[in-house]
Amino acid sequence: MTDSIDSAIVKKEYPRRIMTFMRRSSAYTASQQKGIDDYGTYYLLETEARQFDQQQVFGRHAPLTVEIGFGMGFSLVEMALAAPERDFIGIEIHPNGLAQICYEAGERQLKNLRIIDGDALLMLEHYFTDASIDTVQLYFADPWPKKKHHKRRFVQLHHMQLIRQKLKLGGVFHAATDWEHYALWMLDILEASEGYTNMMGKGQFSPRPDYRPLTKFEMRGQNLGHGVWDVLFHKTA
Repeated sequence: MTDSIDSAIVKKEYPRRIMTFMRRSSAYTASQQKGIDDYGTYYLLETEARQFDQQQVFGRHAPLTVEIGFGMGFSLVEMALAAPERDFIGIEIHPNGLAQICYEAGERQLKNLRIIDGDALLMLEHYFTDASIDTVQLYFADPWPKKKHHKRRFVQLHHMQLIRQKLKLGGVFHAATDWEHYALWMLDILEASEGYTNMMGKGQFSPRPDYRPLTKFEMRGQNLGHGVWDVLFHKTA
């Protein structure tokens, strides 16, 4: 499998809008280069002029989790390993993270995981069909702490309605952050979002579910006294 990320997916031009991320990259490590060279063609999905077909991609119909912004992908790989009965798709725009997860998944011969190189909002809008996703995950997204940048935060009323459109009835949106202000922001936005109900009760955060791995970054933060907040809402209408 020798295709590069650039050749694996042909980008489509879409209207300009406020971006929720900043693209960055650095030179590949040896494992990342191996991930692209040996496993990229298998794990990187082609999304241009296509709509998601789970039977075609995974060869079955199973509960589907989509993670937005998986970083280097270590926790997503861990989740896929722990739940072989479930299919996982991760969306990321940073080349090093895409290459690393290809390596991690390929070395473990994971068959229930695929990845997308692209803007998650565009992928949700144009690639995934309505009511096709069981769980959407957003873990430790950029909190854009400066007030003038709050418009760049991923959790916004209109974004939540797009996710609601793609979730199955009863499907779950699960977010986690280590920024308390962003945690409160997400709770307020989701409480105000039509068609969602807080699974823990109105105004309540959730304990970390067992299926969300405790990362080294999170453990280091806890040792320094930093908090982490989870919010879980399900689609009720």
